[in-house]
Amino acid sequence: MSDVIEPNKLAPRRTLAAVNASLPRRHAAEKRFRLYGLAAIIVGLVALAILFLDILVKGYSAFWQTNIALDVFIDPEIVDPVGKRDPEQLALSDYDALLRASLARIFPDVKERVKKRELNGLISGGAPFDLRDRVLADPSLIGQTVRIWVTASADVDMYTKGYLRSDAPESEQRLKDYQFAWLEALDADRRLEKRFNTRLFSAGDSREPELAGIWGAVAGSFYTLIVTLSLSLPIGVAAAIYLEEFAPRNRWTDLIEVNINNLAAVPSIVFGLLGLAVFINFFHLPRSSPLVGGLVLTLMTLPVIIIAGRSALKSVPPSIREGALGVGASPMQTVLHHVLPLALPGMLTGAIIGMARALGESAPLLMIGMVAFIVEIPRSTLDAATVLPVQIYLWADSPERAFVERTSAAILVLLAFLILMNGLAVYLRKRYERRW
Repeated sequence: MSDVIEPNKLAPRRTLAAVNASLPRRHAAEKRFRLYGLAAIIVGLVALAILFLDILVKGYSAFWQTNIALDVFIDPEIVDPVGKRDPEQLALSDYDALLRASLARIFPDVKERVKKRELNGLISGGAPFDLRDRVLADPSLIGQTVRIWVTASADVDMYTKGYLRSDAPESEQRLKDYQFAWLEALDADRRLEKRFNTRLFSAGDSREPELAGIWGAVAGSFYTLIVTLSLSLPIGVAAAIYLEEFAPRNRWTDLIEVNINNLAAVPSIVFGLLGLAVFINFFHLPRSSPLVGGLVLTLMTLPVIIIAGRSALKSVPPSIREGALGVGASPMQTVLHHVLPLALPGMLTGAIIGMARALGESAPLLMIGMVAFIVEIPRSTLDAATVLPVQIYLWADSPERAFVERTSAAILVLLAFLILMNGLAVYLRKRYERRW
């Protein structure tokens, strides 16, 4: 027993000493690597916070709109000279004259034609239509003097929000000095007030910033996503099930898988060119319609849904399939009754992420004409429409300061939708995910 050598004495002492000497250096390198990763995350979060705050600072004011209080006499001689309260006659009356008369009573000293025109320009061009709608809704107002809050013009709105300063040289201002004096008089008389901008969420696009809204673009996005989801989800799930569960492993299926992976990386504008050539030029479907937009986005999101669906099916343990087949289930029953319900949460997560990507796309839709100026709210998938990202693109191209804040506000709304959709995907994954 005295000839036995302990194992630790067999280890080369030089190697052990070198390893022990390198440990502090290796630990320091690992610590530096962690710090680099943490610093990269912090830099990314700071950049994201700066971007979000910049958008928020520029866009939050768009949720408020300046209004002017006017005491309007609903003159029967102008609105309803016949006295029959005919809705057609009421709709065609000169409500603009009533508003001009109200402003003239507030500022009786304004006599010059140019100044009168500039005085009337303080209110929005949509104010007569708002007054018309109110009279149509309540004809009993005819013959009475009522105080109504009308939408102010974009320049007045910018002034009350601090973007136009009255102390700057008149040559550099969009408003004259006497217009600033009129606004100060209205403010002193408590006739200027900022109210929540409901028109932003209820109107379509407009050439006038104070009348522009995002509801037309939101409706267009909704119809487009409905078409996309109705086509891409069933086709994507069926393709994923076939490729993962039933397709034979040969060159053809390998070629299909490679092409699906390649299509997921194709620039989105290529799908727009394909939609322009096939759906519009060949099939002659309505240009600038949610139907064509949904078809184009279906082509773009299908690879994403198929790949996510196959990954979800692969995550189901083989024992589930073997157990179902062992008790006599057919391959189709095994997939539909056992595998698919377990993989469905992952498939839905992939579908929601694909829909979120489709919601934020603009390049393919520009190619099929959804960049058109659309005022009316679309009522179906065949009506001319635009979508929220394209609406943001159109407003961002406008030089007026009032459209800058509306661009940022529309971005905030789009980000809210994207966050909700991605949050829903995370919830579904956490709520229904099975760990094996």
